[in-house]
Amino acid sequence: MNRREEIIYATLELASEYGLKSVSLSQIADKVGIRKPSLYNHFKSKEELVKSMYTFLREKAKLGSSTTSQADAFPEDKSLAQILMESISTYFCFLSDENMMKFFKVLYSERSISPVAAQIMLDETDRMISLTKNLFYGLVVHGKMKNENVDTAALSYAMTVHSLVDRQMDMITAGQSDVHMAAELPKEIIEYIQWFCKQMEA
Repeated sequence: MNRREEIIYATLELASEYGLKSVSLSQIADKVGIRKPSLYNHFKSKEELVKSMYTFLREKAKLGSSTTSQADAFPEDKSLAQILMESISTYFCFLSDENMMKFFKVLYSERSISPVAAQIMLDETDRMISLTKNLFYGLVVHGKMKNENVDTAALSYAMTVHSLVDRQMDMITAGQSDVHMAAELPKEIIEYIQWFCKQMEA
């Protein structure tokens, strides 16, 4: 692990315990065992550190989740529901990464007061919408989905799934659910996908 990664993990640990806003650069430096000015050799500001943490943790989490190549994304023997379930399962595997989960919990708690946290959440939502649109257009081309209001369908689907994932994370944090994000899809998401497929299946 290099020094930059040490700083990121130290910040994540402190933010998980005290909240991102309460963590100072001095605390981060102390945690890593360096002097505060040395932090600026790696990050120009706390905001840059948080953005870099998001990019780094996201890439690490992606490596741990299975991905399907574009060529194999639309097999003939799979229904629309199966393809969408697998897509969401991959997203849940990504979210279930321990450090990614910690980071998102910090962001969720501070997005209403922290512009950088809010921006990261917006970026993540926009990424999900864009990926969903690409998936849906591929499904239309391969005859799996109706070619009707694809952009609106993708937006509606992505935002509904996003909200249901938020709810599941809140339930886990509140101790109302012990469903591991990667182990199984919540019943509400399965039921929503089944309903959605009845409306959009070609």
